[in-house]
Amino acid sequence: MGFTRIKADFLKDWVETILVQEGFSQEHANLSADVLLMADLRGIDSHGVARLEGYIRLIRSGQINPKPNMVFTQRKKSMGLLNADSAIGLVSAPLAMLKAIEMGKEVGSGWVGISNSNHFGIAAYHAMLALEHSMIGLAMTNASPLVTPAGGSERMLGTNPLCICIPAAEELPFVLDMATSAAANGKLEIADRLGKSIPRGWALDNSGGETNDPTILKQGGMLLPLGSDSEHGAHKGFGLGAWVDIFSGVLSGANYGPWVPPFVQFLHAQNDQPGLGIGHFVGCWELDGFRDIQAVKKDMDQWIRRFKTTVPASGIERVMIPGEPEYFEHKKRASLGIPIENSLLQHLKLISDQYSIPFNP
Repeated sequence: MGFTRIKADFLKDWVETILVQEGFSQEHANLSADVLLMADLRGIDSHGVARLEGYIRLIRSGQINPKPNMVFTQRKKSMGLLNADSAIGLVSAPLAMLKAIEMGKEVGSGWVGISNSNHFGIAAYHAMLALEHSMIGLAMTNASPLVTPAGGSERMLGTNPLCICIPAAEELPFVLDMATSAAANGKLEIADRLGKSIPRGWALDNSGGETNDPTILKQGGMLLPLGSDSEHGAHKGFGLGAWVDIFSGVLSGANYGPWVPPFVQFLHAQNDQPGLGIGHFVGCWELDGFRDIQAVKKDMDQWIRRFKTTVPASGIERVMIPGEPEYFEHKKRASLGIPIENSLLQHLKLISDQYSIPFNP
């Protein structure tokens, strides 16, 4: 199955125009489009423009509020809560991070729990906002309950991604952006669009058996935590996913575990939800709370350079640090355009037709 390369600027303007038609302010539409296109530029195709159709569905069903009245409450000098008023997470999370940065500049660190929100795109966008302030950034979110705990056979957690990024002086920053499941749901969606099987160890069917069917989640199946099984450390992935869920949901007053409102269409929200919407957690640290900023950055440079000179395994060209593959993919796609596989391209054109917006990249 082929693809067409489309310039990021065109796609961003296109997304922004659609969201404005759906009632978003120009500022919120621009920010949302920026988050989506950063995902596509960094090669995280599961969280870019492919997600737009799902956002439109949630806006029209009333789950996403296009004109939110978000309320921030600062409870401590370095801690606060944001009630996002059902905003799209593409807006609530970066705005909360800016609040965290503001507190961090004053008292050394800043932390914001976010409730009453929705899907927030890639965690890296929000965490990386701290880098331009020479801060360490952290962002995480809970998500649609599709993942079984280690040893379980019931959907209880989301893919619950997290990102932590650390600035350096001359080298690229360290940017760890990862799901806490063996694979993100979006990777199964991509495999399905391409007509490919998924690797064993990503998911189970509804009876707990191994499967390589990319549509298995729609049939009642479940994703496995990072590590896949007990022999490969699934308890570690479960622990990480649980940490993200507790920080994002329990601390903020959002929903958690199996009560998280689903983004995917084939799941239905539970009626006995204990909290408000989906939850996120963002925060930052000032480097000079530990040592001189330049000293830390210099040592980060040395750390990065040494790890990049690790002797590679057979068949591997070289070792890369977290965030490096995405950086080079960003450069490539910014120059050549974003590869949109043909079945997705047809979906985007159908969306354009619904809004009477020409799709002429």
